[in-house]
Amino acid sequence: MRTLVHEFDWPDRVVVGTVGRPGERTFYLQARDGARSTSVALEKEQSAVLADTIDEMLNRLMAEDGNRVSIPPEAPAELVDNEPLDQPVEEQFRAGALRLGWDPRTAQVVIEAYPVEVVQDDDAVDPEPETETEADEPSEMLIVRIPVGTARAFVQRTRRVVRAGRPICPLCGEPVDPDGHVCRLTDGE
Repeated sequence: MRTLVHEFDWPDRVVVGTVGRPGERTFYLQARDGARSTSVALEKEQSAVLADTIDEMLNRLMAEDGNRVSIPPEAPAELVDNEPLDQPVEEQFRAGALRLGWDPRTAQVVIEAYPVEVVQDDDAVDPEPETETEADEPSEMLIVRIPVGTARAFVQRTRRVVRAGRPICPLCGEPVDPDGHVCRLTDGE
């Protein structure tokens, strides 16, 4: 089986956004180039870690001796994208794994998303020794390459989207639902 690759080398837009009410949101990594768009579902935690890791990577590259790439310390204002996700949002797959890289030839951050793996029956016996086959390849994947300024804007937006959920209880740190909150901390703790 061949892997279907959704590849965006210089996308017009790449963002993390959500669909749904706080507490019931689904996060999406969405890339668009012209009329072609791909949306991959993410967990909230994956979105937050992706933003933090991109930011750390860019900071390390900025501090690297001999780095010839001009990396902005903050998101350029003209690249900040506060618009909602492009509609309709059609989920290609749910990301199980994300990989982050740096392409020094084009000075771009590379984001790769792979689908959630289907768990096979642990009781099944495989008479053949394990070898890498086409069955080990993902059915589809997303590859997005973005320049450093766009990457900084991506980080800023993703962090804002992650924080835009339900408010956090100052006592127990759990989310407060619109219907109320029963704090898990009891008197005397």
